[in-house]
Amino acid sequence: MALARQDYIAPWWTYWLHNFPHLNLNFQPIDNTFRPEEASYQQSLIFLACVSAVGLGLSLLLLAVYLSVICCCRKEEEEETKRPDSCCVTWAAVITGLIICSAVGVGFYGNSETNDGVYQLTYSLYNANQTVGGIDSLVTGSLNSMQVGLEEHLSRLDEIFSTRGDYGQTLRFMRQMADNIIRQLITLPDISKAKVDLAAIADQTAFVEYYRWLTYLLLLILDLVICLAACVGLAKHSRWLLISIMVFGVLTLILSWVSLGAGTATAVGTSDFCVSPDKFIVNQTRDFISADIVHYYLYCSQSLPNPFQQSLTTFQRSLTTMQIQVQGLLQFSLSIFPTAERDLLGIQRLLNTTEFNLHRLTALLECRSLHKDYLDALMGVCYDGVEGLLYLSLFSLLAAIAFSAMLCAVPRAWTLIASRDRDYDDIDEEDPFNPQARRMAAYNPNRSHIHSFCSYSSSLSSQNSLHPPPQAATSSATTSEYMNQSMLFGGNPRYENVPLIGRGSPPPSYSPTMRTTYLSMTEAQIRHFGTDFQI
Repeated sequence: MALARQDYIAPWWTYWLHNFPHLNLNFQPIDNTFRPEEASYQQSLIFLACVSAVGLGLSLLLLAVYLSVICCCRKEEEEETKRPDSCCVTWAAVITGLIICSAVGVGFYGNSETNDGVYQLTYSLYNANQTVGGIDSLVTGSLNSMQVGLEEHLSRLDEIFSTRGDYGQTLRFMRQMADNIIRQLITLPDISKAKVDLAAIADQTAFVEYYRWLTYLLLLILDLVICLAACVGLAKHSRWLLISIMVFGVLTLILSWVSLGAGTATAVGTSDFCVSPDKFIVNQTRDFISADIVHYYLYCSQSLPNPFQQSLTTFQRSLTTMQIQVQGLLQFSLSIFPTAERDLLGIQRLLNTTEFNLHRLTALLECRSLHKDYLDALMGVCYDGVEGLLYLSLFSLLAAIAFSAMLCAVPRAWTLIASRDRDYDDIDEEDPFNPQARRMAAYNPNRSHIHSFCSYSSSLSSQNSLHPPPQAATSSATTSEYMNQSMLFGGNPRYENVPLIGRGSPPPSYSPTMRTTYLSMTEAQIRHFGTDFQI
């Protein structure tokens, strides 16, 4: 029996996933119909997960090859003494960080959507279980009332009315009506034969979903922490952070590929169900529920007759007939058999309770309640659930690519940091033109006699520009003046240029020719000015 469904249409992404190749472990194509109990279908989902495992293996292999090449080429780079280009590392870090942040955003959205879909599924299962449990409880209670409670009252009335044949005939007619009610109740579907506890399924689903949600949340937070640590490590030139990034980056890369495989397999399997859910439900319930009843609840169409209508009508008529018979006995027999009043009133109360249960049973058997729960479950699983799984798969793929790039960039960053440390270690502390050496001289008392060449050269040029060609007395006085000035300021870079500033001269500037001039001092200049300017 095939009907066109108007209230549920599978989304396009379920058809897209449903058309994925379904291959078993022998690489043979199989039918993509949702059959979770069959081994071949399970193998097709395992095959999809293995594709991600292959991607993980290739990523680790390429990463190992890349690191081996980096290690082999490191000696050649050290011999060339060429600083690595930091531009590539910087751009790689920026692009990787943007990809990771985008992937984490997609992952948070997908995790939330999947959780919403599973929550809607479990909520619908709880509601459906309550409805089914209510039906089973009302049917069981009504059967017990007719088979046990009513029979006890009728047996005592048989003894009381044993001398009146007409009253005995009325009691036999009431037994016939009770048997009709029992037969109608037995024809109703026995839910207990299904051996399926919807509440237990909902509890198990909620349990698994909680840990799935928590696992993805921790993975997303780990990605953000690694991205932040990478930024801090590059900014602070911290080798320990780079080592930690390598370790946790490999771990996150493995987790990303694993989550990609699990998410893809789950999304494909769920999509196979969402494409034709009615067919799967009919196949699962055909052993204990007729196809007419299942279609009545799956479609809940006005064109479909209520399969319980005849049974409920017979139930109601038999119950009404019994109530009329009891009312007649109460009216005419109590004057003759006053002891029958207790049992007749007990039967009347029992019939009233059964009638109330009949109205409740009629409402629960109506298709709208269970059909709504069924649609809500489909919407939660096939729309929010599968969509969230797609976003989580996209997150896993982007994270795997980004961390692969990050793990390739970390060795380059390590080389760059090592190169910078080597440059700082190669600084000549004895170089008078090194600002660091001049600062160290101010804190080193053993080197207080060393003067900056800037002061010497500038003073010398100022002397030549302000005085005529030196004579004997003038040269002696000038020499004494500069020696006193050198002794006065002690080579302190804060004060040795004060005379130049006082004369309005510009501050000395560093140039390569100044060092050449300093190193090319003649023996005559050394004898003339003394040894104050020697290092």
